[in-house]
Amino acid sequence: MANRRHLRQRLPVFAGFFVMGFVDIVGIATNYAKQDLQLKDSIANLLPLMVFIWFALFSIPTGVLMNRIGRRKTVLAGMMVTAFGLVLPVFVYNFIALLSAFALVGIGNTILQVALNPLLTNLVSRDRLGSALTGGQLIKAIASFLGPAIAAFASASLDNWKAIFPIFATITVINSIWLAATPIVEPAPVQQTSSWRACLALLKDPFIVLLVVGVIAIVGIDVGLNTTLPKLLMIRFDLPLEKAGLGTSLYFISRTVGGLAGVILLAKMKNSRLFAGTVMLGLIALGSLLFATAFWLSMGLIFLLGLAVANVFPIIFAAALQRAGSRENEVSGLLIMGVSGGAVLLPVMGLIGDAKGPAWALAFLLLAWGWLLLVGKSFNDKNIL
Repeated sequence: MANRRHLRQRLPVFAGFFVMGFVDIVGIATNYAKQDLQLKDSIANLLPLMVFIWFALFSIPTGVLMNRIGRRKTVLAGMMVTAFGLVLPVFVYNFIALLSAFALVGIGNTILQVALNPLLTNLVSRDRLGSALTGGQLIKAIASFLGPAIAAFASASLDNWKAIFPIFATITVINSIWLAATPIVEPAPVQQTSSWRACLALLKDPFIVLLVVGVIAIVGIDVGLNTTLPKLLMIRFDLPLEKAGLGTSLYFISRTVGGLAGVILLAKMKNSRLFAGTVMLGLIALGSLLFATAFWLSMGLIFLLGLAVANVFPIIFAAALQRAGSRENEVSGLLIMGVSGGAVLLPVMGLIGDAKGPAWALAFLLLAWGWLLLVGKSFNDKNIL
């Protein structure tokens, strides 16, 4: 009976990870918006930028809010903001409306990122928390790779790719009602939380700086691939956007497979070894993709890129927590804020794409992979992980 009650409590929380994955719709939506509104790459790439800047501004304030109103109410607030952002393009469809919509989706996603994982800790034992969080990330990844497929289906069958917005908004509202109706026991509110000053003080440690820039690099790689791969496939193989968007779905599928493989491999080998191997795989796969002329080869390399990206962020996060000692909350807030920095790469990629094309924009990401090589070397130098 108790197990059944615990399952009923966990299901709406795990469903929240599915809603968290809706933020990745920004990649394929940017490509459709560019086509519909005749935007340049440098302008269109402001859309994903509008999503990620909020991680810098809202991560620590969300922690403060969570301590005051509780974890579940904070998650519900994030879902409501997400739902409002998703429904906005249904009524108004222009560039300003999309900027506003993705800003709201970004704010809602930041709130979910900060609050959903702690909420899950109330429902699982400590020895099962790792597998539970991995399961949540798997559910998030499923939502990520379904987005481009649903958009392609809506475009082909309904002659309106924007139908994905009310579909995702409806799912978000249903999940909110489900979670609100589910009783979950939470710890008593606390009066103190991480502060901006405490987080920024960690930057006095050069190793933490290296890791924060590593987060910026991997998020930039992830978002840059998500946004630019369809453009590359469209130009190189003369594909319509609906078919080129499936390359993004393949990327998310492989990222999911890579995450599952990482759970198994990390139980048998050092984190630093897997990190070094995946970074080298990413460098080789991206460098090869720039020159691939066969469609099947390009898709295979995209699959390898997803595998390479899958485990980089959690390994960096684990290294930062190990370094932080008793200041885990502060370093966690700093890394979540670092997620926003990944979007800084997008305007640069947009300018390169306008001038030289998507292959040259992707080549810019080789610099980010190079930085991750330095991060991997630092793991060995400091005997971390």
